[in-house]
Amino acid sequence: MIPVHLADAGFFESGALKFLLEGGPFMWPLLALLIMAIAVIIERYRSLKLLETDAGTLREEVIELLSEDKVEESLKLCDSARGPVPAILSNGLRKYLVLRRLNYDQAQMEQQVVKSMENYGVNIVAVLERHLPILATIASVAPMLGFLGTVQGMIVAFGDIEANIGQQNIVQAAASGIRVALLTTAFGLIVGIPAYMAFNYFTGLINDFVLQVESSAAELIEVVSLRLTLDKENS
Repeated sequence: MIPVHLADAGFFESGALKFLLEGGPFMWPLLALLIMAIAVIIERYRSLKLLETDAGTLREEVIELLSEDKVEESLKLCDSARGPVPAILSNGLRKYLVLRRLNYDQAQMEQQVVKSMENYGVNIVAVLERHLPILATIASVAPMLGFLGTVQGMIVAFGDIEANIGQQNIVQAAASGIRVALLTTAFGLIVGIPAYMAFNYFTGLINDFVLQVESSAAELIEVVSLRLTLDKENS
């Protein structure tokens, strides 16, 4: 039951709720898309905050330890750090350590380490991109749903004008009907534009992360190759 003070204050005849009610039935699916978009944006923002860790410093420390043949120390350093980049480096180092103890051939070892890091990286990227297709769909569907609501509203408005010709001011009736019909277009754009911007922002973060992973893998393999060559010469 609506509180009396809300009804007296014209609660349903003011603010955003007034436009929502005036916009017609298409406003409710748009409202659902807005709530969904906000939920996805908040969830992805909190998850992708892990990508802002200082991976560059970690990579330098790992490379330095590897150059000193301290593989286990570099592995412990990666395991103690948070974020996807340390996890991928840890995966590659663990694979390298196991293959080294099994006395694998250098070429095979490099290939196995690279393959292991790439496979692990694909899984992490899939996790990072979770729910982003929902955001992309909302960015595309919301404006179209708004336009559809406007078309439906225009059809109703012109139908009312045609039915009341000679009974009221046609210009006034048309302006009122068109104003209400355009509400769905405005609300659809209000939902779609932020969703599109958020999708591009998150996609950019993930692309930067992929570049960091590729760079880290290249540096790791380079040091591993050098380490294996030195071990072979010393043996």
